Amino acid sequence: MPNPFTVRPGERPGPIKAAVSYLIVVALIIGFFWVSLLQVGVALDFSFVAQYRVRILDGLVLTLEIALGSLVTSLAIGLPVAVGQGSRILPVRYLCDVYVKLMRGTPLLAQIYLFFYIVGTAWGVENRLAAGIIILSIFSGAYIAEIVRGSLNSLDAGQLEAARAVGFTRRQTLRYVVAPQLVSRTLPALTGQLASMVKDSSLLSVIAVIELTQTMQEISSATFNLFGTYLFLAGAYLVLTLPIMFVSRYFERRLDYAHAD
Repeated sequence: MPNPFTVRPGERPGPIKAAVSYLIVVALIIGFFWVSLLQVGVALDFSFVAQYRVRILDGLVLTLEIALGSLVTSLAIGLPVAVGQGSRILPVRYLCDVYVKLMRGTPLLAQIYLFFYIVGTAWGVENRLAAGIIILSIFSGAYIAEIVRGSLNSLDAGQLEAARAVGFTRRQTLRYVVAPQLVSRTLPALTGQLASMVKDSSLLSVIAVIELTQTMQEISSATFNLFGTYLFLAGAYLVLTLPIMFVSRYFERRLDYAHAD
């Protein structure tokens, strides 16, 4: 009799088998934390959700606005940086390279403090929401630049030569050869980056941007319900990020960017 919890190498499990296995895993995780809570004598109370539902919803919406705004702005930063890393002009190439290394090599929390309290103050940036989006965009732009650069480097040089051989201009080559492959190779990773931005936006609470994390911190202080508020916060971020992760996985299968050559 075949084992309902195993699959052959390379085989995709059926929907029922996958659903049952997921439910078992989720039940085990919930059970583990539930036993842990009982061991330390913590009783969870989520009554605050109804009382503060408007504030929670406002924080949730602002978190999404920050993530989407940062995604658009970081794309505007990351795309030219990715191209600049291959520039024949050495100062441009090294500027882009240093930017990527600095942003990826230092923690976002340190960047938030540095850019907001030093650079932002020096240049008169007082709007905390705008500053938060800019800081998150600068940070994420470095990761997007690497995503795009890797996709550009993976393009088959033979296709570019073939495009020139049939008389395509640079614009036509970009439109009909480069752009479609670039989209198929980067879209799954960019979707995953959006999920990271949703989570990273929580650090903007240190400069008092009233997004979801800052909202829950204020509710926790008012209700003295530390464990309930932060467990709810974790669940809220899962509600935001899991659909994005599923979309990213869908794009991976649909576009099959790893075998797009």
